[in-house]
Amino acid sequence: MQDLPIVAIIGRPNVGKSTLFNRLVGKKLALVDDRPGVTRDRREGDGDLLGAGFRIIDTAGFEEDDPESLPGRMRAQTEAAVRSADVALFMIDARAGVMPLDEEISRWLRGSEIPVILIANKAEGRAAESGLLEAYNLGFGEPVAISAEHGEGMAELFQALRPIIDRPEQVFASEESEEYDEDAPLGPLKLAIVGRPNAGKSTLINRILGENRLITGPEAGITRDSIAVEWEWKGKDGTVRPVRLIDTAGMRKRARVQDKLEKLSVADALRAVDFAEVVVLLLDATLGLESQDLRIADQVLQEGRALIIAINKWDVAENPPGLFQGIRTALDEGLAQVKGLPLLTVSAETGRGIDQLIETAFDTRDVWSKRVSTGVLNRWFEGALERNPPPAPGGKRIKLRYLTQARTRPPTFILFGTRVDQLPESYRRYIVNGIRRDLGFGAVPVRLTVRAPKNPFGNG
Repeated sequence: MQDLPIVAIIGRPNVGKSTLFNRLVGKKLALVDDRPGVTRDRREGDGDLLGAGFRIIDTAGFEEDDPESLPGRMRAQTEAAVRSADVALFMIDARAGVMPLDEEISRWLRGSEIPVILIANKAEGRAAESGLLEAYNLGFGEPVAISAEHGEGMAELFQALRPIIDRPEQVFASEESEEYDEDAPLGPLKLAIVGRPNAGKSTLINRILGENRLITGPEAGITRDSIAVEWEWKGKDGTVRPVRLIDTAGMRKRARVQDKLEKLSVADALRAVDFAEVVVLLLDATLGLESQDLRIADQVLQEGRALIIAINKWDVAENPPGLFQGIRTALDEGLAQVKGLPLLTVSAETGRGIDQLIETAFDTRDVWSKRVSTGVLNRWFEGALERNPPPAPGGKRIKLRYLTQARTRPPTFILFGTRVDQLPESYRRYIVNGIRRDLGFGAVPVRLTVRAPKNPFGNG
């Protein structure tokens, strides 16, 4: 992936940049809405256009504003994306024609050394004809007329891109190939940061990266898309290990989420959890643990993802020992199904605790990916049955025959026996808790399903 050419999409707000990004990556990764300014951070993905592979960057709408304001910080992210790219796709809205901000962007791009391809989006129909003619005045030659929404003009875009992005022996690697194969070696640690708005998720990732890669600020809800960033962590032993950090939108209580765009952002954050291996739930030390934090944690565990709790802003916490113990107790009571979740303290402002957080995430993934041999598993299972035999509802014994691990990530076990449909939930918890405690699975989510033998005469 490191050798792929980088293509950045740039333009004023609401010209269709995210729609083109989604089309080139082949899935709806970027949020799209009629309102301008939906995209704030720069989002990256693996793109493919008629067999040509490249790294594509969707950027925030280019706006003139105070550098300290939110639009100003968004513009800084866009400028950084263009500086890192091999080519810029400068997009205008053909129906709206050339606007003053389009001219401002064109002047800025002409002052850079990067190749520029002018794209006139929404070019379907006669309403776009005058805009296509106006586009020549921007100084980038003939515009490539496309419709990102309907997929028109992609062949022409390919022809314009090809001389710039064609590289010998280029290998295109789609994220679709990263679907779970438990026998495959572990790749980059997919680490998602989730939490309520303003917990400091983007600030923490910026501190980890050592650069202002994500937009931050006092305004709640700055992050809208889930943004993945590639990074490498150097452990205590000097080993360099790849990490894919995933920043997500803040998740408020569902009853408070009325805005359509915020609903899309929260849904996008939940999809990011699906793609993660380990999820860090970031708490705000000045607010403590709230019911919404427990809801988010439960959603992560329901998805079968390994979970770490990190308390941010520890440098300004009041009564740290009491706060830590109070959160520990509340977690064990509120998430009784996984007592003992890793609980760490960090400071996104100072960098305190970050190495421990990353090291714990790698260790947790190892446990989440662990497989126990059938022999060891069933020796433990026989002992568990001796210590606490299954009940006999109605005087008829439930026979539990054997236990096997069906898969990892998350660890999933199948319990075979007769009359298992009458096995009480309390006994299932006994088996799951024993697996966690005795076989080294700790606080990662463990799934257990029960099955009767397929043999119709196997009534035991």
